[in-house]
Amino acid sequence: MAGIYIHIPFCKQACYYCDFHFSTSLKKKDELLEALVKEIELRKAEFKDIEVQTIYFGGGTPSLLTNEELQLLISAVNDNYKVVTSPEITLEANPDDLLSKRIIELSNTPINRLSIGIQSFFESDLKLMNRAHNAEEAKACLEEAIKHFDNISLDLIYGIPGASNDQWLQNIDMALNYNIPHISSYALTVEPKTALASFIEKGVIDNVDDEQAHEQFHLLKDKLEASGFIHYELSNFGKEGYFSKNNSAYWQGKSYIGIGPSAHSFNGCQRGWNVKNNTKYIKAIKGGALPMEMETLTKTDRYNEYIMTGLRTIWGVSLEKVEQDFGSTYKDYLIEQANVFINQHLLYIDDRHLRVTKKGQFLSDGIASELFKLNLI
Repeated sequence: MAGIYIHIPFCKQACYYCDFHFSTSLKKKDELLEALVKEIELRKAEFKDIEVQTIYFGGGTPSLLTNEELQLLISAVNDNYKVVTSPEITLEANPDDLLSKRIIELSNTPINRLSIGIQSFFESDLKLMNRAHNAEEAKACLEEAIKHFDNISLDLIYGIPGASNDQWLQNIDMALNYNIPHISSYALTVEPKTALASFIEKGVIDNVDDEQAHEQFHLLKDKLEASGFIHYELSNFGKEGYFSKNNSAYWQGKSYIGIGPSAHSFNGCQRGWNVKNNTKYIKAIKGGALPMEMETLTKTDRYNEYIMTGLRTIWGVSLEKVEQDFGSTYKDYLIEQANVFINQHLLYIDDRHLRVTKKGQFLSDGIASELFKLNLI
């Protein structure tokens, strides 16, 4: 299995917390679309003998593209790769782009999954984050989307300064009212050089309260699991049959190609990333060159990545896989390091798999880093 991620680096306005690559100017949109199509063509040899099962439009705000522009990119993938009969094709979209007419039009395209950036149903939260939509648009787009799409995911953010636990529970309840089969939820993170970081430093916005974020994570987990969701990855909850195939492939170490400026790629042994600049990206692609840096992963790099991604999921870390892929030294090291957290009831071993406990889930990334092996062998 393999996937293709297409990065659309345009947004109407900048969310205060975002550190992804994007531009609020659409002046180079046509040139960039041409470059995306050409990069798709240039890289077809990478998946010569591999079937593509997922196509994912991320960003940025991919819903800024017209249906014709999205179809152009989907056709380019179909023309250059072996694509399964019914691939999962996901479009990240903002509520303000999902008017009734647009949703109906999208339902008549090959796109069969929407990932909608709701973030919150409260006006105060949306203004604090500088989202382009308002609370009424959030509700209206969901009311219409569920009429035309079965496979929908929505994003929610917790740990927002000033948002109480009661308000957070109301957010979850409102999401559940729409019977959406997948919810992705993330703690608000203060990334360096973002507007949010600047506002917090100046005292304009209160800092994020990590303890409250921890509480809200567990409120989310308890509420969604009681409603039939499976907590299959740290930030992702899905009903049976609605796990994201695209994201699951990332966590399980499958190959993927990232198309567009700043997009990342992985082939099992190497990781690559495109230049984080629209103008440089377009110029390189026009000249027939891939503006990509590559890194060959050592055995220890691959082990560390497997630990990081595995502990975030319900599948955990297979001790047999560690021994098979990396050797008994790595397996013994892992068990020795894990014992500290097992004794603290943060990790446990079940059926030869190392997994995080409920208590340890919110801390899984930090725990994983303690299980990393230094790149010495």
